[in-house]
Amino acid sequence: MNRQPIVAGQFYPAGPALKKEVLAYLDRGREPSEKPALVTMVPHAGYIYSGAVAGKTLGRARLADTIVLLGPNHTGRGRRLAVWPDGTWLLPGGGLDVDTDLALAMLQADTRLSADYEAHLGEHCLEVLMPFLWAKNPATRIVPMVVSEYSPTVLGNVAVSLAGVIRAWPTPVSVVVSSDMSHYVSHDTAKELDSLALAEITALSPMGLFSVVRDRGITMCGVLPMTLALFLAVELGATRAEVVDYATSGEVSGDYRHVVGYAGVVVT
Repeated sequence: MNRQPIVAGQFYPAGPALKKEVLAYLDRGREPSEKPALVTMVPHAGYIYSGAVAGKTLGRARLADTIVLLGPNHTGRGRRLAVWPDGTWLLPGGGLDVDTDLALAMLQADTRLSADYEAHLGEHCLEVLMPFLWAKNPATRIVPMVVSEYSPTVLGNVAVSLAGVIRAWPTPVSVVVSSDMSHYVSHDTAKELDSLALAEITALSPMGLFSVVRDRGITMCGVLPMTLALFLAVELGATRAEVVDYATSGEVSGDYRHVVGYAGVVVT
């Protein structure tokens, strides 16, 4: 089943200008990482707000030709670990094919994962990243997954299953996580709270991230997929996480009282 774009013309351009704009954002990452990226985290707001952070980070990351995409569930629809199993994610002017073999291997490796379209149909967080991946490498193959499983124990166990699949896969696989940071707080509060979450990410501490977001009330929408990704990165031998960029919407809108935070991270 193909997935039609739902926020083209809203979060990003719907016409020929899309690829040019995305390439300009990617060009901000002018110093590619020497090591392949195990996990890359980027924001998913409208490009006017978060495109620069997403582009600089994805431009910096050395991504494999096959990418597992992990994002949060903003709609409340579908299963807790919902894998889009087949077809093409269509974009204005192009699209990215799902790696059906890898999707099937993931589903078979852990019964807590479900083949589920419903969680993705009204969800924007992964779609917003697709033009960047497409512009960077139009041959990229993807496995999109929406994560709303709230048990860190389950997330850790699923990460072990996924690590086994990725280690055994005949070609390299990268993981890209879609997440914004603090929502609708002041610019200074966002920077303060987000720095706490980012400190746990750079420490490669999935439980630290999960706990600080919960205990400090940090409104990081992608904490669950990023917790899963950090568990996975540790399983795969990650040694370093770098914050590539950070910004808030206030720097574009001029409203510093109610902002959303955006961070870009590369884990190698």
